[in-house]
Amino acid sequence: MKVTYKLEAFEGPLDLLLHLIDKNELDIYNIPIKEITDQYLGYVQAMQELELDITSEFLVMAATLLSIKSKMLLPKPPVIEFDEYFDDMDDSLDPRAELVAKLIEYRKYKSIADMLRDKEVERSLVYTREPEDLTPYLPDLHENPVEGLDVADLLIAFQRTLRKLANRNVVARIRRDEISVKERIREVVDLLKIKGGKLLFSKLFDYEMTREEIVVTFLAILELMKMKKITCYQNQLFEDIVIQAKEEGTDLDTQLPTDEIDY
Repeated sequence: MKVTYKLEAFEGPLDLLLHLIDKNELDIYNIPIKEITDQYLGYVQAMQELELDITSEFLVMAATLLSIKSKMLLPKPPVIEFDEYFDDMDDSLDPRAELVAKLIEYRKYKSIADMLRDKEVERSLVYTREPEDLTPYLPDLHENPVEGLDVADLLIAFQRTLRKLANRNVVARIRRDEISVKERIREVVDLLKIKGGKLLFSKLFDYEMTREEIVVTFLAILELMKMKKITCYQNQLFEDIVIQAKEEGTDLDTQLPTDEIDY
């Protein structure tokens, strides 16, 4: 008779053991190690016959079950009455204890994983809309100009303002540049040289000249006439006054005043 095996995918040897325990409705705290070992080895042998990849974990668990099975077959020592402390030690000598602890812990994590998987499936059935831009619906909040400032910052700003106001009360005296008569005489002489010894009186003035500059210019003309360096005349009545060097060909720079002229 040909036996057909239908093997499920197991994540590891502990998963296979739990499957066998649940399938046979066995008590995990009192595992019949002989029955479980025989079924486990049957699954491992079936995987080998089907040429499936068997990881080393399955083989290690098979060796562990055989070791526990051999220890369970050994005769137990006679029971001796001791206190509770030694009774606890006797219970811990059960060769299945370590395997049972691993199976209980694995079952706990597997139960949590199944619960999370169910939550994932349940959440996948819920469809939500894509998030929309709600910025246009936000209320207009006026920015606080003093946000992040404390009392110390405001005090420093107030002191800085007081210092600026104190500096504003300082009166600055501005001195204007004054031109002397001597300097203006030399300027008139230079203009006469440029113009060939003859210059119109109106050319000595412009709209940007100040009252003081106009007065100094008049004094310079008078001084040059006094020194007999220039002559002033009009060709006709009310025409522009012509200023002309008195001696043509002579150096106008000669006999110019070397000291300041006081007026």
